[in-house]
Amino acid sequence: MDNLDLTVAPGTFHGIVGPNGAGKSTTIGMAVGLVVPDAGAISVLGHDAIRDRASARAVTGVLPDGLDLPERLTGAELLRYSAGLRGLSRAAAAERAGELIEVLGITKAAATPLADCSTGNRKKVGLAQALLHAPRLLVLDEPFEAVDPVSAASIRRVLRRFVDGGGTVVLSTHSMLLVEQMCDDVTVIHQGRVVAAGAVAEVAGGIPLEDRFVELVGAETGGGDGLAWLVR
Repeated sequence: MDNLDLTVAPGTFHGIVGPNGAGKSTTIGMAVGLVVPDAGAISVLGHDAIRDRASARAVTGVLPDGLDLPERLTGAELLRYSAGLRGLSRAAAAERAGELIEVLGITKAAATPLADCSTGNRKKVGLAQALLHAPRLLVLDEPFEAVDPVSAASIRRVLRRFVDGGGTVVLSTHSMLLVEQMCDDVTVIHQGRVVAAGAVAEVAGGIPLEDRFVELVGAETGGGDGLAWLVR
């Protein structure tokens, strides 16, 4: 990272976008305590995320990209285990897990070993795990990747409800359409630096966000010549 400065307003849905290798996952990893920065400071809702990781993690829920779940457990077993790690009582764990399973539509996944669940259901179980301890901040890295439209709609409803209730969501994604549909603000990262940040409409500047993104990162889109052998 190159002196990256990122501010997320509480109670908002904030998108982080950038080309592959821009530093999105590294930024998220540092924010949630999975990556230790060489320098700088990170504050999560008033908690020093470097010196006081426990307090920062207590108010944060995380859904990482390439979520690696214990595949022999069912969804319900994973939620009970996670609740125990978070210090929830059995009664609170059962109540919250039951509500999340119902709202996210993962009744079948709750009773199925995660190894046998679809990608969409695994993502929803991971989201339930991230929400279980009632965090104030939710950090999501590509939560909709390889997710079917029905599962995606279910996840969007839960996330919107979370933000409407006062929570904050930080979303890393390659989908500009998703950012335009769901996010209040967006930060564009390129080569470890912030190249644009602000309200989605402000950053887009009156054109589709995807077109603006290409302008900002100077991407090579290729020319129209070549590949004549593909033309019939």
